[in-house]
Amino acid sequence: MTSVNTNSGALTALASLRSLATRVEVNSKQLQTGYRVADLMDDSAVFAVAQGVRSGLKAHVSVQSSLQQGLGLVDVTLAGMRNISETLVDLRATLIKAADGSLSDAQRDTYKADAQRLHAQILASTLAATYNGRNQMLTSSTDVQFVADISGRTITVGTYGINPHWSDLGTAIDAIADQDTATAAYNLVDPLEAATHATIAEFAATRRQFELQMRFNEDLVDAVKKALGALVDADVAGAAALSQSLQVQEQLAISALSIANRQPNAIVRLYR
Repeated sequence: MTSVNTNSGALTALASLRSLATRVEVNSKQLQTGYRVADLMDDSAVFAVAQGVRSGLKAHVSVQSSLQQGLGLVDVTLAGMRNISETLVDLRATLIKAADGSLSDAQRDTYKADAQRLHAQILASTLAATYNGRNQMLTSSTDVQFVADISGRTITVGTYGINPHWSDLGTAIDAIADQDTATAAYNLVDPLEAATHATIAEFAATRRQFELQMRFNEDLVDAVKKALGALVDADVAGAAALSQSLQVQEQLAISALSIANRQPNAIVRLYR
């Protein structure tokens, strides 16, 4: 039916144009943001789930930061202990020479001074092994716990724990005056060296624990990011292709609306 009051063709074309305008807006938003679900208006249910995933992701990133701090403390402590271990090798050799019964007092004093310098180097290495305000090689040191996962599990970094014996060694070195006192000082090196090597092994195991946990956490973060992307990311290539198609459809809808708007003119001509 042809009517001068209602232009059905124009209404149909207009409805199509409105629908296309909505699709163009959605597609443009995806191209601009890169998200299929950028906010609550796109999909409230998916957006709520995505926000929960993002919260968990931030927690994993915070855990990673804690693990990195722990690894840094362990590495600095290990560096200090390795230096002490190497210095102990030289100190042992020096004290063996100082315990030689054939030495003169002047010669023994030379080795004594050398041993004192090496002992001072050990103390300097102990004080220098500080990371972020913490030093695990001091007598006042306490265990430190670092968060390992979002469930609250922790990894503990222990202490060197044998520093009181270093003062005994220093006292013995200062007391070197003959073969017997030099031998007494030398006998203190063995337990210190054994304790140092045992602690190095313990800290190396702790370092390995940090490395494994960090690797697992990195894999976990990557997996969560991929899952989040699958949940909310837009197919940008598909959206770009659809954008061109929508532009063509929009032009056709405008043409259809223009044709429909010309139809009433044909009725008017009937009255002429």
